[in-house]
Formats: sequence, C-alpha cells, structure tokens
Amino acid sequence: MCVSLAPAEFTGTTLYCGRLHHPEHGLIHVLGYQNTAANLADGPNAMLLHLPARQMSRRNFLSVGRSSDVLERMVDAVRPVSVGMVDDSIAWMGAARGPAVEVFEHDVYTVVLARDPRAVPTALAEVPEHRRPALNPELFAFYAERCPAHAIAVCCFDNAEAAQAKPLLMWYPPHDPDVLTLPALDCHTGAVPDPDELVDTDHWVILGTDEAPDGWGSPVDHDPAMRHALRSYLPNTVVGRHFGGPLRNGDFAINHEELLRVGEAGVSRVGVF
Repeated sequence: MCVSLAPAEFTGTTLYCGRLHHPEHGLIHVLGYQNTAANLADGPNAMLLHLPARQMSRRNFLSVGRSSDVLERMVDAVRPVSVGMVDDSIAWMGAARGPAVEVFEHDVYTVVLARDPRAVPTALAEVPEHRRPALNPELFAFYAERCPAHAIAVCCFDNAEAAQAKPLLMWYPPHDPDVLTLPALDCHTGAVPDPDELVDTDHWVILGTDEAPDGWGSPVDHDPAMRHALRSYLPNTVVGRHFGGPLRNGDFAINHEELLRVGEAGVSRVGVF
C-alpha cells in the first residue's frame, strides 16, 4: 500500500484511523501507517500519502519515541478474531489551511508536506541530496486533478534508512469528521497510479473511536511507558481486519455510525475520483 516515487516493494502494511475529541485540538482524526519497505531504485526513494485534511503542518506529525510498536499492539489486539483473506462482500463507494509547503525532518524521513501537489517538485530541491528522489511531474499532476483538497505528504528516505523507519502517526481536522478514510492508493513503480486496476493487498486495517460503547472492540495493551502526550491521541479499544489478495485500487473508508454499529465489517474500498 502506498505510492512510491521510484520502484519499491512494500509489504506487511498496517493502516490505522481513529476518531477522537482531543482536549486541545477538538474533533480530529489520527492516521497511523507502517510497512516493510524494500527500495528497488538505485538511489533515494519516497512514499507518497494523500491525506483528507483541512489543515496540516509539521506539528501534526507525532513522534512515537520509544513506543515504536504502537501499531503492532493494535494488530495484536484484533489478530485472534479477524485474520483472514478479504471476503467477497466488501463494498465499493464513491467518496483553515496551513503553509503551502513545508520541508522538515521526521524520524528517518525528510517530509515534504504540501496542500497543493504541484508545489512538491520545487520543494524537493530542499530535500538533502542523499534522500532526494527523482521527479515524475505527471504523478503530482495526477494528485492535483484527483485529490485537489488533500494534503500531500512525501516521505523521502535513502536505501539504508528504509528498514529502520518507525511507524508514521499524524493527526488532522478531517474534511468529513464522520467518515474515517485510510489512504491506500497503490503504485510501486514511480509511475502514475491506475485507479481502475486490481492491486495485490496485504493490509491490516485498524479503527478506533473515543465514542465506543462498553464492550465494543478489543482492548489495546499500550506500552505502559508511553508518553502521556502520545497516549492522548490513541484509542482504548480497536476493531480491525486483514485484507489480502487483489482489490480494485483505492482507499479504505467507513462511516462513523457504521463503525459503531458493525465495526470492521463496514469497511469499504473507495475510489480516488
């Protein structure tokens, strides 16, 4: 899962999306992302994520610190009851601003965060040379056309750093607070993604909400040494499932009411139109 700026292989992806009322930021969504990356390019590479956010800046990226197994613990909470191939009932659905572009360091990445995808090519000049991937202008034109209201995060890394990355965790005020969306558009060649093709999936999709009633989901055994500031963004209980095999290219999404009513069974694959 994800789009790369040069040839790469990504396996064992975990996607988390949570909805919560944060004491400082109000109603927000929290996105978590982790995979195993193998860079197949001769030089640097990058992962590209499109985020359904109304405003984003570097302060929206959360450091997991020593709690680098935060997403693994969520998967462990749901694994005994949800592992398996994707079933045939999955549905197909239709689906104040920060700085125009920022370039900053986060974990092993140099992140280019832009509210207009067309600003990314110029900003890549600010990425250190050992992490600066080659450009494909058509890729950013695709995102400008298909995802004009999304923030774009380009996470640049070099060959040696890919396997050392900690999970990405970020929060944002979403376009629609009642729809949890997990970016999963897929293309690992550096080319423009084809929204109509079938792509192989190997994803854990994990979901949480601070409005969960008693008995909903599975409790997460969070790291007891986790910083309080990080813990305030994370759920007490989660639901989730594993998706494996071919699916039409796109994202995952679920309505919050559906999440409360049927849990992970309500997750749908949505297109990038």
